[in-house]
Amino acid sequence: MESLCQFLKLCHVQTRRSLFVVAVVAVTYLLFQSLLLPYGKALQSLVPDAEVSIHDEGSLGTSESLKMSVTVRNPLTVNASDLTIGSFFKVSVKDGKNSKFVSDTENDSGPVETDGDTKKDFALQQKGQDDPIELVTDREIDDDSVSENVEIEDLNDSFELESDGDGENSSIMESASEARRDLPLKQVVKPSTEVSTDGMPEQHTSQPPKNFKAVKNNLSIVAPLTNITYLPTKVSNASSTVGSLVLESDLATSKNVSAVPVAPGKKKMRCEMPPKSITSIYEMNSILMRHRRSSRAMRPRWSSIRDQEILAVRTEIDKAPIVVNDRELYAPLFRNVSMFKRSYELMDRTLKVYVYRDGKKPIFHQPILKGLYASEGWFMKLMEGNKHFVVKDPQKAHLFYMPFSSRMLEYTLYVRNSHNRTNLRQYLKQYAESIAAKYHYWNRTGGADHFLVACHDWAPYETRHHMEHCIKALCNADVTAGFKIGRDVSLPETYIRSARNPLRDLGGKPPSQRRILAFYAGNMHGYLRPILLKYWKDKDPDMKIFGPMPPGVASKMNYIHHMKSSKYCICPKGYEVNSPRVVEAIFYECVPVIISDNFVPPFFEVLDWGAFSLIIAEKDIPNLKDILLSIPEEKYLQMQLAVRKVQRHFLWHAKPEKYDLFHMTLHSIWYNRVCQIKPR
Repeated sequence: MESLCQFLKLCHVQTRRSLFVVAVVAVTYLLFQSLLLPYGKALQSLVPDAEVSIHDEGSLGTSESLKMSVTVRNPLTVNASDLTIGSFFKVSVKDGKNSKFVSDTENDSGPVETDGDTKKDFALQQKGQDDPIELVTDREIDDDSVSENVEIEDLNDSFELESDGDGENSSIMESASEARRDLPLKQVVKPSTEVSTDGMPEQHTSQPPKNFKAVKNNLSIVAPLTNITYLPTKVSNASSTVGSLVLESDLATSKNVSAVPVAPGKKKMRCEMPPKSITSIYEMNSILMRHRRSSRAMRPRWSSIRDQEILAVRTEIDKAPIVVNDRELYAPLFRNVSMFKRSYELMDRTLKVYVYRDGKKPIFHQPILKGLYASEGWFMKLMEGNKHFVVKDPQKAHLFYMPFSSRMLEYTLYVRNSHNRTNLRQYLKQYAESIAAKYHYWNRTGGADHFLVACHDWAPYETRHHMEHCIKALCNADVTAGFKIGRDVSLPETYIRSARNPLRDLGGKPPSQRRILAFYAGNMHGYLRPILLKYWKDKDPDMKIFGPMPPGVASKMNYIHHMKSSKYCICPKGYEVNSPRVVEAIFYECVPVIISDNFVPPFFEVLDWGAFSLIIAEKDIPNLKDILLSIPEEKYLQMQLAVRKVQRHFLWHAKPEKYDLFHMTLHSIWYNRVCQIKPR
């Protein structure tokens, strides 16, 4: 018995020693991981040319969701000061109660593919060496009233064919097909789960400020009240936004409208339901002013002479001389024409952009100049070919451009019917990490001086987390999907029918010959358009509200004829908040009526949309005609004149012209960066 007791005591001692050793090893391992985890690619900074492989994104199982930029640095140099709120490595922490687990297959930034959804149904036809390849897509046909094939034309037509290494011409679609064949399947369909906070909207008040004045505050001028149209008493109970004014009323989700019924057993997508929260134009102005007062940019890890140059520019813009009767600019179009003119002049004189050469075709460096997503292609083509702003030495650059096509990313990598876009985001994550490993420019600001231009609906999702601090020029400018007012840029979605002549059919009839009060035609994408037709199709001769027009040249010309002959062109959202009809209306000199809650209009930071458009709440569709008729004729004529004046700012040219769409996009990117920089 005594020997048994001694044996048990010995076992107890050995067990305690073993547990102590295990505990020491565990603590050592956790301490080591605490240095490595935030900087997953840290060791790659020691080997700049090392390739970054695609891997699954992990999730930190904490009670709070943390977001950090892609940063490459030696983990042994981490110190406590790097993690303070005022430092470059500022950690953004959101309330753990609001954080949620979101599957990568969830439809959080755009509709996943379903029958009749935005996913493309491609038909590629190789007709011959000299014939163009035709690219037909559901979105590009259905989201416009006219069924029209979108062609990938030859080099002389749309600049989309370039010589490969063998000296032979190859098309975008051929390159994309090769890329698809070379992509491992396990990288395409493998799902992952992560903690996500980007989809949550910012917190703001639900009521507009009581005293809303034109205030000059840190480069932000609120639209002047002189451009506001007031509605008469008979429709004062609506929550319409006419110009820059929101009539005070309930801003809740529509009560008198309902979405299209969904088949039993089919899960409703986000794009098929009204938004849970609504941000008015008043609130968007308030957010812009607040962000101008407190910079969103993270403090750089080290100073740069380029930052000092931008600070000097900021001072000059803030003290811009007053512009009176400028011959080039129409003052009512702008929040502050004096500051815009000065900022544009300084951009033209100062700005230098470095364009990364990294990235393979067709996703990088190969623009599409025709169709629904042409904006990103035209900007890429004109930016990469620009000799005035682009520099070869990145040391001289104020901004860094990542030239990828979100449209070609989707075509090349998305597996049809997979309902999984994880690999698209992983591809861009790999690219961002390779840039951070190869160059030190990203690491200085966490990407805050880098920018991207993307028009596909999925771009907010594809650039989430790893490009979170970059300036994003997005067509899908939805404040509830992560769009940051004051940092990101709302990119106009332009439907280009002819790459050789993007200005074809430009213009419209004079106001006196516009006999139609309002016009809309298009497919029933999303929940809102069926509501529009429910109330107005075949209900009033003054309201030409149709569904999809049949395919054919006659229908196309009929659609354009209606645009050119209407006073107001209705621009309802589709699956997402953006619509090419906004720019189409301006193109045909028709006053756009935007019906899309939470949509940030293009170039919101500089343009006063109340001067040349109407913004109406989705729930006020039943009052649409009353709202339009309440606009006095004199006010309509002013708005129609403003539409003709603003038109020049929404046009693409093969050779960029002053104040055109290329320069307006670049200016908004530049202007938002200037507003981010603050003195130390």
